[in-house]
Formats: sequence, C-alpha cells, structure tokens
Amino acid sequence: MTRKMHLNAFTQCSICHHSKGQWKHPLDRTSTGYRDVGYWVDLARTLERGCFDSLFLADVHGTYDVYKGSRETAVKHAVQIPGNDPTVIIPAMAHATSHLGFACTYSTTYFPPYQTAKLFSSLDHLSDGRVAWNVVTSYLNDANKNFGITEPLPHDQRYDRADEYMDVVYKLWEHSWEEDAIVRDVEADTHTDPAKVHEINHVGEWFNVPGPHMCEPSPQRTPVIFQAGQSGRGNEFAARHAEAIFCIHPNTELAAPGVKSVREAVAAEGRAPDDVKIIQGVAVIVAPTDEEARLKERTCRRYASPEGVLALFSGWAGIDMSELASGKNLEEYESNAIQGVLSFFSKIAPDREWTVDEIGEFMAIGSLMPKIVGSPATVADELERWMAEADVDGFNVHAVTQPAGFEDFVDLVVPELQRRGRLRTDYEGSTLRESFFGAGRRRLPETHVAHRALPPWRKAGA
Repeated sequence: MTRKMHLNAFTQCSICHHSKGQWKHPLDRTSTGYRDVGYWVDLARTLERGCFDSLFLADVHGTYDVYKGSRETAVKHAVQIPGNDPTVIIPAMAHATSHLGFACTYSTTYFPPYQTAKLFSSLDHLSDGRVAWNVVTSYLNDANKNFGITEPLPHDQRYDRADEYMDVVYKLWEHSWEEDAIVRDVEADTHTDPAKVHEINHVGEWFNVPGPHMCEPSPQRTPVIFQAGQSGRGNEFAARHAEAIFCIHPNTELAAPGVKSVREAVAAEGRAPDDVKIIQGVAVIVAPTDEEARLKERTCRRYASPEGVLALFSGWAGIDMSELASGKNLEEYESNAIQGVLSFFSKIAPDREWTVDEIGEFMAIGSLMPKIVGSPATVADELERWMAEADVDGFNVHAVTQPAGFEDFVDLVVPELQRRGRLRTDYEGSTLRESFFGAGRRRLPETHVAHRALPPWRKAGA
C-alpha cells in the first residue's frame, strides 16, 4: 500500500512569516489579513478542501533585538511583529470546518502549566478534538524581561524544567477527571460526581500544583503533542513526549541520519515507531509549468528583505549576524538560543565560508527551509523523494505569498498527490489524532509517558 503523506500549512498570526518582505507583493495579503478573522476562516476552508491534517500556527513573544544590537531592523521589516495571539482565532476556524486540525505554539517558559492545561482543554472541546500543542521553551531576551524573568535558564535546563511541566499537564489532563464524572442526575441534583474529580497534588523541583483540573475530559483529553527541538537535548525531549516532530533539514542526505536518530530515540523511550510522525519544513512555489514557477520565484525575490531574515536568524542563533567574523564557523559561537541553527550552513557546505549577504540571500525565501519550485509534478516528485530518501512522514508547507501560495498548493499539488495515491481524499475519524494515526485513535496510547504513572483511582479500578 502506498504510504500516505501528512500535510500541515505552516504560518503565523503575523506578516510574511518566513519570507520577509513579501508583504509588498501584490498577491500577499498577510499585512492586513493576519488581523482579520475572515482571512483565517477562508484559509482554514481552503486547507480542509485540500485534505491537510492541520494549520500549524507558529508564535513568539518578544522581539528579535540581537541584530545590530537593536529591534529596529525587526520592527522595520515586520519580523514577527506586529503579531497576534493565535489561540483566539482557533474556535472561529474550527466552527467553519469539520475535519481540519489546528496546531498552536505555546511556551512552557512563560505560562504556568495549570493555565496551559485549561487553555488546550478548552480549545479541544470547542474544536471537537482537533487541537495540537507545539511545545516550545522560549529564549528571546526582551520577552524574558517582559515576563519578569531576570535570570534565563541555560538551554538544557529549560528542557529539564519542561519535562516536569509536561508531567503536570499530563496529570491534569489524564489523571484528574474520571471519564464518567459528569452524571447530570436531575433527581439527585448532581451535575458532577465529586468523588470522580481528583486533585493531582504535584510537588516537584519547579512546580507545585494541587489541582484538580478545571475542565472535564475533552475529546482527545491530551492535545496532539508537537515539538520542534533539534539539539541533542531537544531531540531527547521530543522522543519522550512528541507525537509529531517538526524538523528543518537542508537536504535529504542530512535528513536521513537525523530522522533515523530520532526514530531510535523514540524506540529507546519504549514507544512504537508509528507513535511519532516526523514532519519536514519546506517552502513551495508551484505553478502550472516549471518555467512559470521559476518566474514566480524570481518575482518573489524582487520583493524579499534579506536584512529582515538576518534579524530573524540572529534572534534564533543568539548571534549578531552583522558582526559575523570572517572565517569563523557559526558552530564556534556560544549561544543560549536555538542551538540547531548554528550548524545549519556548515552542514550544507562544510568547506564554504558564508558571507552575511549570502546567508541573507539564501534565507530571503522560506528562511532555512528547502525551496521546492516547479510544476505540480515537479513538486510532487520532490516531496515523494524526501519521503523515500529521508523517511519523513510529511511536510510543514510554507507558502511564500499567503494565502495565494496555499491556494496554489491545494489547487495544483493536492490533486497530483491524490492521483498518485499519496494523499487522502477524505478524512479518517473526527479528531486530529485520528488524522495522524487512524480512525479510532482519539487518545494517547498507553505506551506514552503520560500513562507511566497511573492515578490512584485508576489503579483502584475506578
């Protein structure tokens, strides 16, 4: 049987996401659309028509102020500022669709686990079980200050804290409410059986949370867990918790061993290989012919703002790219930010000395993501090649101009993938977890870390 491909649309409630400068392009509507609920509802309907698994919404708190020691460049080029909270638009999009899922970034650094558990249970209820949480540990300097964090944790310790954070939310989602706690007994004047709503009484190094959870069990109980860390510690965290891992590898040659390493780490956690989907980020420009697609790319590059993506990359890496020392490998710098990006360019071309201008030009379209430009057949061929050679399960698709690029993908690439048997023509089940793992799998499997410590009431057979 032909292996099916998973697709997420990758964007943000902000302007020109990973392709800085495209707000100037006549086909791009993000400059005003990001703050228009109708824009998001229309996009969600388009993606559902294309049988996408989910709309993946990135998010960030704070500005990118590393480049030239100031946020000025980031503000000038709309580098994820201005930006709105993505969680608030999910209910509107869910109401307008029936099957599309919604994955949302939310930080363990800034929001207490009790609040996070309530938010995602609420979203899961309001979407009928179509929500995922992209778990991140945040690092931007001015965001830390705005949230009152005066001494940011080192990179690996952020993940140590996040491990306990996940323990807390799992207890709230999985261990606090029994499935039949809601009784609605009119004669006994009892809506909820108090004996079936339990405190979690978590006491740890980072958190003390007595509970109980504020929400009754949602369709998925725990949202689908996404994670995107590519450092050694990030991979360890993802292998333990994630159901979908978002990665950005520059090519299939480098992706294949990286994917293999992740799958081995998943197995070491006692999880089945199929428990985790590995999703590669790609930037796609498609047109009816290869020549038209290349013309589209040239047009997009005319509108690009390379300095804007340098401000973005500087924030990711924690290194001011305007002061990049000639002949010094990026991996030689020390950073407390996203460590995986430091090795990116040396991996692409180990013997090449990248200039700042060359890095900006490379990233101007789709930032670090591989660029796929061509006809529907060319794009489909390349996506199939990634699956065959790198063993990825699907793709986070970045459209350079939005929403036009997503509409092009749905109208041109999706029918080609469906013709090849690579993409569903209808949805399985009703929840996002079922879209990823098949009809009937609405909840976390028993092998997941969330179930390793059973609540007392479940042990007692309640």
